[in-house]
Amino acid sequence: MKKYFIAGILVWAPLSITVWVIAWGLGLLDGVFGSVMHAIIMVLPHDAAVDVQHFRDLPGVGILIVIAVIMFTGLVAISFAGQWWIRMWNKQINRIPIVRSIYSSVQQVSSTLFSGSGQAFSKALLIRYPHADSWVIAFQTGTPAKEVAAKLGEDYVNVFLPTTPNPTSGFFMIVPRAQTIELDMSVEEALKHIVSMGSVPPNNSSGLPSQDSPHHF
Repeated sequence: MKKYFIAGILVWAPLSITVWVIAWGLGLLDGVFGSVMHAIIMVLPHDAAVDVQHFRDLPGVGILIVIAVIMFTGLVAISFAGQWWIRMWNKQINRIPIVRSIYSSVQQVSSTLFSGSGQAFSKALLIRYPHADSWVIAFQTGTPAKEVAAKLGEDYVNVFLPTTPNPTSGFFMIVPRAQTIELDMSVEEALKHIVSMGSVPPNNSSGLPSQDSPHHF
């Protein structure tokens, strides 16, 4: 009975978690659309508001419209006129206290993560944490700011140390480059290895550091 139960869990657990994540994402999109539609309904005449509400209640309509709006926004954003409007929008947002700090921070993080030229999560590294006799897998996210680099006076790198089994939380750390070991495994393989708490080995790696990796300790 124990063997059959474990086999059943191994079949249903990945499927259930995948469905849950997709449902959460779709629900988030539908919630964004619902908030916009509610604001529109509040300012429309009664008859028009009833028609819009009926349209809003159709299953899946909110998700499809949000996706269409995102695609249309991206299409406009890459055009010359769209880039001009984005610059004007950013100027107006940057004039609002508090909002500008949040908006600019999120904008910079998004640009770094989703652009192909960014350094975010470019390499998987081994670093010593939480003490000198233990190692963890972290991801290189760039290099320190100029002021930080000038005060440190050595070659340092920015790393993100994810937690297990939830890799969306973790620690931002600045560590000496000489005290890191670059891994041959891809970022995706390293992430799977972390999420599985080390039980899923990388596909093309034996789990040992590369022979060519520098060891300066």
